Amino acid sequence: MKFRIAMDSAGELTDDLKNREEYVIVPLTLQIGGEEIVDDGTLSQGVLVKKIAESPACPKSACPSPEAYRAAYDCEAEHIFGITISAELSGSYQSAVIGMNLYLEDHPEAKIHVFNSRSTSVGELLIILKIKELEEENLSFDEIVEKTETYIAGRNTIFTLDNLETLRKNGRLTRLKALAATVLKIKPICYATEEGTIDQLDQARGTNKAMVKMVEHIVERTVDSDQKILGISFVNCRDRAIMVRDAVMERMHVKEAVLIETGGLSTMYANDGGIIVVI
Repeated sequence: MKFRIAMDSAGELTDDLKNREEYVIVPLTLQIGGEEIVDDGTLSQGVLVKKIAESPACPKSACPSPEAYRAAYDCEAEHIFGITISAELSGSYQSAVIGMNLYLEDHPEAKIHVFNSRSTSVGELLIILKIKELEEENLSFDEIVEKTETYIAGRNTIFTLDNLETLRKNGRLTRLKALAATVLKIKPICYATEEGTIDQLDQARGTNKAMVKMVEHIVERTVDSDQKILGISFVNCRDRAIMVRDAVMERMHVKEAVLIETGGLSTMYANDGGIIVVI
């Protein structure tokens, strides 16, 4: 095996990458309504959305242990990579780095690197696709790390939420503000900063207007689009995701477009109707 990629479950794998030894998911743990759920992909998105909606308490998550990452790195691959959700949003990156150092104690010759995605969800999948592309070009380990870090730094992550309940339960919005947003149908359009934090970029009244504004921001912020993959993940709104994809591709040419359902963690935070776009 030439390479191994261990990605936390904030990201998703396409069907053709699942069950291949090169790609391993290191699961977070979701805590919803007193229930602990290992985010290993076995729980359907629909069931998870229902559990979140029915839970009066704030859903929470726990990152994988360093030992879980160390075990995922333990293989005969020439190159080993870790990929995690933004270090500003979770302890998963730090855990992955500690796991890497534990692995290096027993395998000091190993070529291993952990990438902070500064994103989440489909943003992590696109990093996998980038590494796969570079590996197929037979580049050296150092070249792959350098080019992938450059790729991460040049991306845009933009998302819009249709349901603000998880943010409200998580204390990110006051009940009054969440109620006002619901009544007035105001939808926030947010983005990942260069550091990997989340900030609000814009807002619109109504889902359709929010989609239009999101597409406008994607097009405005993207350079050299024909060399990039457009990634879109979604929570229970495939038709809406297709509309966003088609609207973006009417405005600019992209190398490829990938649509995928969010996994457990991103479903929990983006909530029903959420869309995440990375390019």
